[in-house]
Amino acid sequence: MPNIKSQKKRVLTNNKKHASNVAERSALKTAIKNVLVAVEANDKEAAMEAYNIANSRLDKAITSGIHHKNFVSRQKSRLSNAINKIA
Repeated sequence: MPNIKSQKKRVLTNNKKHASNVAERSALKTAIKNVLVAVEANDKEAAMEAYNIANSRLDKAITSGIHHKNFVSRQKSRLSNAINKIA
């Protein structure tokens, strides 16, 4: 545990940010899984709704620095290809 006041504050803000990142990453994984579950069920309408939610969460992951833009691009492509194969 740090003794310096500013470092004590830094520990608290780091913990808050870590908790936020963990929650956002978990929500993103759930959103991606929801798309894949809808694709498995051959429900294109539900898959598109889930894809839109996952898409916005993926974009937010770039801006908040949780994931790299190439990861996000790859996931979007993978999900859209899965949805297009339902037809």
